[in-house]
Formats: sequence, structure tokens, C-alpha cells
Amino acid sequence: MLQDPDLISLQEVRTKVEKAWAAAQRFRAFTQEQVDAVVERMAEAARGHAERLAQMAVEETGYGNAKDKLAKNMLAAERLPNELRGMKTVGVLRERADEKITEIAVPVGVVAAILPTTNPTSTAIYKTLIALKAGNAIVLSPHPRAKGCTCATAEVLYRAAVSAGAPEGIIQCLTQPTMEATNELMRHPRTALILSTGGAGIVKAAYSSGKPAYGVGPGNVPVLLDTTADVDSAVRGILAGKSFDNGTLCSSEQTLVAETQIRQNVLNALTANGAFLCNQAQAAALAKVLFTRGTTVNPEMVGHAAAVIAAKAGFEVPPQTRVLAAEIQGIGKDHPLSAEKLSPVLALHFVENFDAALNACEAVLRFHGLGHTCGIYTTDDAKARQYAMRMPAYRVLANTPTPQGSVGITTGLFPAMTLGCGAVAGNDTGDNITPLHLVNIKRLAWAIRPWANSEVTPVMTQSTGPVSQARIASAVDRYLSGAQPGQSANIANIVDKFLESKGIMQACEPCAAPKRSPEMALEKAPETAKAAVTDFVCEDDVRRAIRNNNKIFIGAKTIITPSARDLANAQRDEIFVMTK
Repeated sequence: MLQDPDLISLQEVRTKVEKAWAAAQRFRAFTQEQVDAVVERMAEAARGHAERLAQMAVEETGYGNAKDKLAKNMLAAERLPNELRGMKTVGVLRERADEKITEIAVPVGVVAAILPTTNPTSTAIYKTLIALKAGNAIVLSPHPRAKGCTCATAEVLYRAAVSAGAPEGIIQCLTQPTMEATNELMRHPRTALILSTGGAGIVKAAYSSGKPAYGVGPGNVPVLLDTTADVDSAVRGILAGKSFDNGTLCSSEQTLVAETQIRQNVLNALTANGAFLCNQAQAAALAKVLFTRGTTVNPEMVGHAAAVIAAKAGFEVPPQTRVLAAEIQGIGKDHPLSAEKLSPVLALHFVENFDAALNACEAVLRFHGLGHTCGIYTTDDAKARQYAMRMPAYRVLANTPTPQGSVGITTGLFPAMTLGCGAVAGNDTGDNITPLHLVNIKRLAWAIRPWANSEVTPVMTQSTGPVSQARIASAVDRYLSGAQPGQSANIANIVDKFLESKGIMQACEPCAAPKRSPEMALEKAPETAKAAVTDFVCEDDVRRAIRNNNKIFIGAKTIITPSARDLANAQRDEIFVMTK
């Protein structure tokens, strides 16, 4: 009989992964209707136990508060299922009739879910629901300080799933979580994909496992309070986010950036809405208790109330204080309060103008928060867009608390407890993770072009200069030469006359070959678009339209090269205008 705790934990992993894998093989035969019935039953059970599980999480971890943990549980148990209803995740997902392609979902198999101590029950509900919605089995690896409440959550979900017809073993939870066990789970041959939420170390381990992984980088969220915003309303929103579950969400506001001209208004609004303004000595004391080894968060301070943290730092605040606020003079390792704090402590940084505010917010993100989340309060749409284009973050939230906005409580973002941070942070995606991230998609593709004439493609797509009548004629002639005898005769004259009839041909310098008139093809919004319709668009045409801020007017018979279409589709504004 095994006695060594590490060996016991490793054996538990191997046993439970095998059970989950066997269940996944049976579950992959379920129809969409059967899968949806399982998900609905689990969500219903989670709602019924949401309050109890929230209380268990607070009691076991000491982090956050039961009221806000209940809100997070309900996000996963109510808001998420509402979003999942009607989502196709099993079998045929889509028929692209015009391209004769059928897209088919294939579940990945066993999902390894690594859970955090800050959100142990809500993340368990969320990851289990999206994994099973995608037709997969799941093995949960709790944080050792939260294994009781996480395993209790898994048990609630498992009983509900089996009662709805899911195979036994479809949901597993490790009762002996250790670092060795988690590494074994991530590297197990039966594990297909990893969903990792936690510190930078465990996320790095997930990406180093050799398995596909969705990890979450650290959050260090700046929020810009613009001069056009209502200061009191904005500050109330910021404090609502910063105090939510005592700041344990990684998308919680960390540094408020504003212009000096509204500094006093901001300070007044903070004190009026429950924040305590720390002096320089108190701010220095806060930094000492919140961090170890520079800007590594002290786990003993995570998620505690403001009054508790202040007492640990050696000063008292009113017991109803929601947030501790402290001014900083810079951003980076020499200013530790500009880092992620995972507690109701907010840094304040005042600058001279909007450009300086943009610089400061970008600096905060680059200081341990790349790709995650940022916020802005403004009534100026142009400033909001400028901020969004500039910031290296994949969730840019306007006029809302950032924790609630990032997870989809107050915004239209997909409700999620795993928020990708994109390539800039070493993540596979910048999305809020959905069930469609947990399936592979196979495609049935029928022939839509004759294989014998496929050599025409390079002629039509690899443009190296102006597309002349001769090049078009040559390409069309080659294509038609394999169709009907005589069909390609005089093709150059046919193309020439057709283009001239549209009024878009002119002499090509230095040769006499005709070409399209770019002025006609790229003309800005003419009164009658019919005269500006172009018949052929290459990549150079699109680049010129982007450079000159023009549109390209096309018709049903316009030839558009694939590279031109891809470049146009990558733009935020529509380049092509379809005319009748």
C-alpha cells in the first residue's frame, strides 16, 4: 500500500485521467441535444449551491468576501449558460455553401484544468461547463489551499452531469494536489489540452508541458480617467471594481491615471466614496507588506479587507474603508505599488496631459500586465479609440469597472474566468475562452475549380506591378484554352473592348499596353458609383486605397485577388463598396 504522499498523488492523477479518458470516448458520441441537457443540469445544480460554495471558498482560503464570490459563481452558473444556449459545439457547426465547405467539431478529449486559489469555485464551474459543452471530459487540479471548496464544487457538477445521462468519470477532481501531481496531469499521454489559471509559474509550466495550453498572463490593469468624464461617476466605478471580492480578480484596477488639472477633484471623489488616501509613509509601509522580493505579491495579503491590510502595515483606517489609495511618482520596479496587488489597494498617478496619460497606462501594462486588460472613462469616442489602438491589452473597457467588464458581467464580452493575453504575453489567444476553443474543427471541402487549370492561380494572385490588359488576356486565354475550341480567340481584343466600355483604360507608360485608371477605380464616394466600378483589384490597389483613405467600388463580376481580399479584410474600416 502506498504511503508516500507524492506517490499517492501521482497514482491519483493516473487513475483519474484514465477514468476521464474512458468517459470522453463515450461522451463524444452524444448529440448536441444530449450534451446541452447535461450542461443545463450542471448549471442548475451550481446555481442551487452557489451561496454555500462561495462561503466555503472564503472560509478555506481567507480571500475575498462571500457576497462577491457568490456573484462570480452566478456569472458561471447563470450568465454563462445563457450564452451557451443555442451555441453549436457538436457535429456540423457550419455549412459554407458558396465555398462548398462543411465544418465539423471534434472534441479534444480530456481537458486538464488548473485552478487558482483566488477564484476556486467560480473557475471550477466555468471550466467544467465549457469543457463538457465542447464534448470533453475534465480533470480539475485545485490549488492546495482551496482543494476542499474546489472538490465540493466538482462533486455538485459531477452528480448533476451523471443524473442527466453523462458517462461516469466525465468529471474528476484531484484530492491530493501537489506540484508533482499537477505536472503529471499536464504531461499525461491522455491529457489533450490544458486550461491553466494561476500564477506565472504554473502558466509557464503549462506552456512547457508539450501539450496545447490556454494560459493566462498576470494582470496589471491601468485605468485612464479622462478630463471629459464625470469624475464622481468614474471614481465610483473604479472603486466598485477595485473593491470587488477585495481585488482578487486579475483584471481588477491597479493604477488610476489622470491629468493634474483634475487631481483635486479625483482625490475628493475618492474620499467621498469610501477610499482612504495614504500619505507617503503609509504608502511605503503598504509596499513592504504587500510584496516580497521586489514586486512578488505576498500571499498572506491577497484578498484581505482594506482595514486588515492597513493594520498589517501599521496604521489604522475607518472600518468601512473600501480601498486604500496611494499616489506614486513613477511606474516600474522602483515604484512597487505600480504592480499588480491582488488586494483593495489602488495606485494613483497624475500626469500633465492626455499623451502623458497614454504613456503611463502603456508603461503599467508593460510592467507585468501585457495583453490582459485596461480601462478608460471618457465621453470622447475618438479618445477611447486612440486608447484602444495604443494599449497592448486585449480587453479595453470603456466606462465600466474592469473586473466586471472583463468577465462579461457589465459588457457584451463572453462570460469567462479565463482571459487570454495574446502573443504579446506568450499566450495562444487574446480571447475570453469559450467552448469553441476546446474543440478542433475538421473541414470537408469539395472541389470548386478544375484541377487541370490550377496553374492559372499564380498569374492572378502574384502581382508585381500594374496589371495590364495583356496579363489579364493571357490568364483568361490560358483558362479558356482547356474549355471549348475557339473560345479563346481574340481574347485580347475582347478584354480591351470590355474595359474601354467601362471608361477605365488608359495608356500604360512607357509601353502602349492599356491599364485601369486608378483615379476612376479608387475615387472617393462619387455621386454615381456605377462609373467607378473596377473590374480587377490586386494587393497594390488596396494598399493605395488605405494610404489615400479611399474606397474601392466593386461589382458582382469584379475579380479580386486573394491577397487583396485578405489585406482589405484586415482593416477596421471597409475598403470594398459593393454596387448594384
